[in-house]
Amino acid sequence: MLINCVAYENGSRLTELSVEEISDYLERPDCFVWVALRDATPEELDKMQEEFKLHELAVEDARHGHQRPKVEEYGDSIFAVMHLVEPDKGENDQGEYNLGEVDVFVGPNYVLSVRNRSQQGFLGVRERCEREPHLLKHGAGFVLYALMDAVVDRYFPIVDQLESALEAVEERIFVKGAARANIEQLYALKRKVMLLKHVVAPLMEVAGKLSGNRAPAICLSSRDYFRDVYDHLVRIDASIDTIRDTIGTAIQVNLSMVAIEDSEVSKRLAAWAGIFAVATAFAGIWGMNFAHMPELDWEYGYPTALLAISTTCFFLFRRFKRAGWL
Repeated sequence: MLINCVAYENGSRLTELSVEEISDYLERPDCFVWVALRDATPEELDKMQEEFKLHELAVEDARHGHQRPKVEEYGDSIFAVMHLVEPDKGENDQGEYNLGEVDVFVGPNYVLSVRNRSQQGFLGVRERCEREPHLLKHGAGFVLYALMDAVVDRYFPIVDQLESALEAVEERIFVKGAARANIEQLYALKRKVMLLKHVVAPLMEVAGKLSGNRAPAICLSSRDYFRDVYDHLVRIDASIDTIRDTIGTAIQVNLSMVAIEDSEVSKRLAAWAGIFAVATAFAGIWGMNFAHMPELDWEYGYPTALLAISTTCFFLFRRFKRAGWL
């Protein structure tokens, strides 16, 4: 689906175009064309390849999708892939994230973005660029920066959400009976963190390449801006590592709490077993069928035996209670 197709000249919006007019405006000096597609069909990609003279390998990657975040150079053009991480609607702590993708073709006088499997558009990015014509004069390289910056900025709320979910689980770690639910939620969080890690780490390499001394010629005038994106990704990556380490610690603490609870149960069972063992020992002694046991013929033998058993059991109960076993 074609979202928009606009021509810019000297940093200012010139006019909206039809697809057939793209090649005409590409021939104009100081002019570049910015096209945005969503869930493009193979026919649309073929048409864009014809208009922009896109490299066939880059088009093939965009057509197949599910690419690793990367940037590749094809002559005087580059092809960049970024991932979009979006919470599903009505998501709870156990929900999954939707992983979208945006493929960006950048040439000296054009930018083509293809967004797939994502509900969040980039109209705000276009509006931002049009409000800053002095920056938009940098051309297609600045547009690539603006798109990448928008993608990276959308990672920050995801990190905040993961941190909040982790704090909620940590508050329940010492609640008795919540161990199983805590471990399930911690592993769900760990899966989300690893998903975000696999998105951010390769994109750091992309931003580092675009901000370095050997950046593609299209991006040379925007290297400082790409360096800012790289700094944001470093912060996000550090936060992800911190969350991952905290999750690992929380899992270990939670397992320790399970062991402690099991130990408490074992101590209670051992204490009651000890009490009943003493009672059983008394009953076993007086239950022996020897002919000469004076207690058996005594008038007060039975109540005395019960009193002795009860007194001993009560004494053991008090001792176990003070020791914290009961």
